[in-house]
Amino acid sequence: MSSLALDIFRLCAWLVILAIVFIPLERLCAQQKQPVFRKEFFIDLGYYFLNSLLPKLLLILPMSIVAAVVHQLEPSGIYTWVAALPFRVRFVLAIIVGEFGAYWGHRWSHEIPWMWRFHAVHHSSEEMDWLVNTRAHPLDMFFGRFTGLLPLYLLGLAQPTADADILPVLYSLVGTVWSFWVHANMNWRFGFVERVLATPAFHHWHHTNDGAEYINKNYAAILPIMDILFGSFYLPKHRWPQKYGIEMSIEPSFTGQLLQPLKR
Repeated sequence: MSSLALDIFRLCAWLVILAIVFIPLERLCAQQKQPVFRKEFFIDLGYYFLNSLLPKLLLILPMSIVAAVVHQLEPSGIYTWVAALPFRVRFVLAIIVGEFGAYWGHRWSHEIPWMWRFHAVHHSSEEMDWLVNTRAHPLDMFFGRFTGLLPLYLLGLAQPTADADILPVLYSLVGTVWSFWVHANMNWRFGFVERVLATPAFHHWHHTNDGAEYINKNYAAILPIMDILFGSFYLPKHRWPQKYGIEMSIEPSFTGQLLQPLKR
């Protein structure tokens, strides 16, 4: 109970920091005018706490199994060679291979019908801001994180040794912070940088509901090169989506959204 209380305290502290950073920026540089306490703001606040705790717990067992199996099957020389690399090189490689795994996990969540039932919760928001990042079914968030972390273990970038390896934690932290940024209701544009790093404009087109020809684009979380390579990149220079959300009917309540994908 004391550990849970400490986790909740940390989450509250992070929430205050995020709000201090993003709320003023969104008021000054809003892409769409909307109140801070928009429709479903408090539902997304519930997702913030739930998804900061539950997916992490769900990942412990499968990632431990993956780490143990890979450590047994993969030649030890690979771990020795990777461990000898400078940490900054390992980190850059982790971002690249993690993005590859996360890209395909995200894309499958759109293309496989039963997985879309879970992922649709995230896309159901009709207004965009930093807190929409946390609006996701916990099982969908678990799958996205799993597909991002799996390549790190398979390639030896995450070292399954007796000592804790900070690299997977740092990779997850950077991905989480970046996700708040790309969901933000901000109208900034960055020119050629938008083809290198994901920005709000890039990710807002992923959430568009402007028409069938615009959906299922921009799956990458950090590196748009993944979408460029696999043919899902879309980012016009001077346009933004006119509306967000999906046509699929989603339960309006927090509990209803959690249970809806589980129903036949």
